Amino acid sequence: MTADDFKASVETGDRPDSELNDVLKALWYDAKGDWEKAHVLCQSAGNGDGDWVHAYLHRVEGDLPNASYWYSRASQSRFEGSLSEEWESIVAALLNR
Repeated sequence: MTADDFKASVETGDRPDSELNDVLKALWYDAKGDWEKAHVLCQSAGNGDGDWVHAYLHRVEGDLPNASYWYSRASQSRFEGSLSEEWESIVAALLNR
């Protein structure tokens, strides 16, 4: 799946593709406005990618100290651009693995 396909599925779909992992599903639900579902999914991943999305989600909610903790756990620097730029950056990185 490409990043454009992923974004199109957010715009037109009712649910994420079943073949996506929980971390990408979390980003999908975040884009749909379901922060709670996204948060549960990224926590269930139990890996660095989940920690990265977890950090992003806490940045979305404005909890920067908590976000910083999760960025550190994910071995990622805190993103300095907009939330939408970060979302796109994470989606692209995860889909290109």
